[in-house]
Amino acid sequence: MEIKALIIDDEPLAQDVIKQYAQKLPDLTIAATCSEAICAHKILQEQEIDLLFLDINMPKLSGISFLRNLKNPPLVIFTTAYSEYALEGFELNAIDYLKKPFSFERFCKAYYRAEEQLLLRENATKANVADKKAGDFLFVKSNKKTYKVKYEDIFYIEGLGDYIKLHIKDNKLVTNLSMKKIIDLLPEDQFYRIHKSFIISLDKIDSVEGNLVSIKGNKLPIGNSFRQDFTEFINRFLAD
Repeated sequence: MEIKALIIDDEPLAQDVIKQYAQKLPDLTIAATCSEAICAHKILQEQEIDLLFLDINMPKLSGISFLRNLKNPPLVIFTTAYSEYALEGFELNAIDYLKKPFSFERFCKAYYRAEEQLLLRENATKANVADKKAGDFLFVKSNKKTYKVKYEDIFYIEGLGDYIKLHIKDNKLVTNLSMKKIIDLLPEDQFYRIHKSFIISLDKIDSVEGNLVSIKGNKLPIGNSFRQDFTEFINRFLAD
């Protein structure tokens, strides 16, 4: 499995060490680096990150304070020169605590712990998703109510940071789910992700023109990283 990581550290040298170590591990991709926690929060809203390499002693907002304020944090490996924070770090369910300077061997030990946890989560999710996909609907919580939503009533789904908005027949529901989670819950043959912020119902497509998909008068953008796969998918159904 590919693991996407974010480095949050105000020391360029520390960032470089983690990048160099990560390059030696084929399944680990460094999606971005940040020198402060505020910048990292924006990236977490825009991208799906599996793992944080998080420094503790940073300007403006410490790594521990940053982690405490995250609603649905990725797995975390703390990286710091100060061992006195170790206990507090583990109380926040950190996977490991790397004291600078750390060797490649020690880095690998921490990474493999994170990888094991992510694999366990993935397997549990797959089993859960298999059960939930057996029907033609799902349940979502919105505005203190639980709604039964039929797949056939969903037009498209819009990502809103830590939330998503389901555009359905005669209604719009906002619920606390990630785009990654909801796409796993949906039937693969009925829905397609065309953008980091949009999942569409294939049955509800009116037209595709350039980089836009039209659904019931709404023009939805096709993201650069999704364009090739979506174009190839559409081409399979073109009449000769």
